[in-house]
Parts: sequence; structure tokens; C-alpha cells
Amino acid sequence: MNSVDKMPSDRTNYNAMTTNERLYAAGLLERFDVAAKSHDRDAMIQILIQVNISNGDAASIADKILAAPGRYGY
Repeated sequence: MNSVDKMPSDRTNYNAMTTNERLYAAGLLERFDVAAKSHDRDAMIQILIQVNISNGDAASIADKILAAPGRYGY
């Protein structure tokens, strides 16, 4: 798979996917993991928004992960 294949697409239907499935499908899971491990809340939110998670939900997800990183593998 080349880098073009990993770019998020506006045509991807994320409706029935979990957050991790969305990140994986968009090729953003590794970037999200790096952001989470470095506690970069802003980067986490921006990555989540790229997979059609609303700004408010993205912030909530990032905050939950950062509040208990061990629970989520970080």
C-alpha cells in the first residue's frame, strides 16, 4: 500500500466503524498512537476529526485516554 492509499478519504463511510477501525482504515492509527503516547491532546483531536468524529466527541475521547492512558494501552 503506498502513501496515497493511506490518506483519509471523504468518500470513506465511517458510520459503522469503531474509533480504532476508523483510524486504521484511514492509515492514521500509528499517528494517533504517537500523539497519545506523547500526550499531545491537540494532535489527537485533529486526527480524530479527520475520521469524521465531531470536534466535541474528539475532545472527549482524547480527554478520556489522557485521564487513564494505561487503560487504553498508552
